[in-house]
Amino acid sequence: SRAGYAFISPAFLVLVLMVVYPLIYGIVISFFDTNLVNKFDFVGLKYYGRLIKDASFYASLGRTVMFTFFTVLGRTILAVLFANILVMDNLPYKKVFRAILVLPWFFPDVVVGMLWRWLYNANYGLFNFILRSLHIIDAPIEWLSNTDTVMWAVILVSIWKGFPFMMVMLLAALQTISKDLYEAAELDGCGVIQRFLHVTLPGIMPVLSTTLMLEIMWCFKHFTLIWNLTKGGPVDATRVVSIDIYRTGFDYMRFGESSTRAVFVFIIIIILTLLQKKMKRSDV
Repeated sequence: SRAGYAFISPAFLVLVLMVVYPLIYGIVISFFDTNLVNKFDFVGLKYYGRLIKDASFYASLGRTVMFTFFTVLGRTILAVLFANILVMDNLPYKKVFRAILVLPWFFPDVVVGMLWRWLYNANYGLFNFILRSLHIIDAPIEWLSNTDTVMWAVILVSIWKGFPFMMVMLLAALQTISKDLYEAAELDGCGVIQRFLHVTLPGIMPVLSTTLMLEIMWCFKHFTLIWNLTKGGPVDATRVVSIDIYRTGFDYMRFGESSTRAVFVFIIIIILTLLQKKMKRSDV
């Protein structure tokens, strides 16, 4: 109808302006050597060919895979653990614990970065203070300035920041599992681990698989928290693909080359999205 067309048309235009146009523009400028103002020299597939041979980009891609794998793994372990604790009927102050555990998810990445930079500080940080008080270390550790520790330090912060989302999703899934299944399994002599493997895990698997894929996509393109903590340093030790894209464009002013990297990451995200849809269909 004419009324329906009038309603859909503005929404469609907003979608084009906010999503489709920036996407197309980003792809187009990947074929140009440009400063985004008055220089648009067409270079074709030059940057794509250079990207294929760029060892530094593959290094940043490897760091991204490492960051994503261990972050998602840590978040999953904490989320499953705390969700199973919070679903217990005899847990005292359950609502209080739920509110406390969800808090990290609500903190902005900027605030989280500032907080953890203080905790990691070599001179007056809480972590070094505790470790030295317990006589575990003799000298303070430069958590964010040491190439051997910085990635693990960043991963720890990312796990702490992101596990509440997965915990809430799994908590909702756990509450849909019938208690009769647990009682039947207990009568059959199943222990805690067996009940988890044969009752809990199948019950939460549809939600878990979808949430895992979302977490992988989010972590793969994560930028803000890492930038606030290390800005990709030291010596590019935490220069993941998102920071590599940013620095290529805004530090080195190579916007076309930066867009090429962004297109590559976009293709990876599309592949992950298709895998998510395929997994969701298989769960139905």
